[in-house]
Amino acid sequence: MRIEKLAIANYRNYASADITLGGGVNLFIGENAQGKTNLLESIYLASVGRSARTPRWQELIKWGEKEAFVRIRVRKDVGGDEIAVRLGAEKHILINGMPITRIGELMGVLKTVLFSPDELAIVKDGPGERRRFMDIALCQLSKAYFYTLTRYNKILSHRNKLLKSHPSAAELEVWDIQLIKEGARVVKTRRGLITRLTGLAVDIHRDVSGGETLALTYEGAGGETLAEIEGTLEAELKRNRERDLQFAVTHVGPQRDDIAITADGVDLRSFGSQGQQRTAALSLKLAEMELLKEESGEYPVLLLDDVLSELDENRQAKLLERIKSYQTIITGTSVSAEVREAIGQYCEYGVVGGEVAQVR
Repeated sequence: MRIEKLAIANYRNYASADITLGGGVNLFIGENAQGKTNLLESIYLASVGRSARTPRWQELIKWGEKEAFVRIRVRKDVGGDEIAVRLGAEKHILINGMPITRIGELMGVLKTVLFSPDELAIVKDGPGERRRFMDIALCQLSKAYFYTLTRYNKILSHRNKLLKSHPSAAELEVWDIQLIKEGARVVKTRRGLITRLTGLAVDIHRDVSGGETLALTYEGAGGETLAEIEGTLEAELKRNRERDLQFAVTHVGPQRDDIAITADGVDLRSFGSQGQQRTAALSLKLAEMELLKEESGEYPVLLLDDVLSELDENRQAKLLERIKSYQTIITGTSVSAEVREAIGQYCEYGVVGGEVAQVR
């Protein structure tokens, strides 16, 4: 899978840009605040239907304009697709000229993996970042998971609103039954993801770290089968009912879950060095690339937003060894001669003040 062409208009600081991309490594070089990250953001928007930086699509529209447009042509091993996004008073997404009615229809059309300085927070920041990592990967792998997660979040929102009105046990039970059913599906799918990721990430991490053994464990409701997980969630909801009523929020469910990340038995979330945390984050992202390849037969597009400057020479080298296998879009203020030599063949673009020009 690769992007052949990216066209944007009135997007962030861009009046317009029309870019033809190479099938391998693409470098976008420019000073800070020139619009490099905005290009990656537009690709990510077309991939998952939302920005990685803000939940408000109105913020993506160029100041003083009423609408913004993103159009991407995707080439696959068999055929291709065109994704068009129009942002205005409403957000409209079209696939091959046909408007979609549900965002789930977009999932998997253009698969991407984003790695930025913020993504390094997967390990060191709170559980929310790790849940987001799992959910984005799973939504690209499975439309069914996307719809399950959407249903769960709606049920959770209704239950939390109900808790504020001092409901009876019978009223809560109606929502608890639904929450348990959908929550168990989310937990089971996430646990399966972590099992598969572990098998891929362990070898990658051992190579990048120089020998440390990575371990990933999903921290959520116990049980392997749906019935077992449902039983655990039901018992925990009952045990926490008074607490939920007191604070008017649901304390049990996948919205509270986490991933334990250890290296040689050390919990990297709390006790890992910055280098160890970056190595683990890099390993998770590269494992995600391999998992998406296993599932679809094609690598996704890798988006590297000013990441090379955050990695030491060893981690840079390990990353550069792998990106030759798939289309990669890299942004940075500069790229060293050593990195260019390691990449080999690449296309290069200069970015200045919301304008893009190919220089190689």
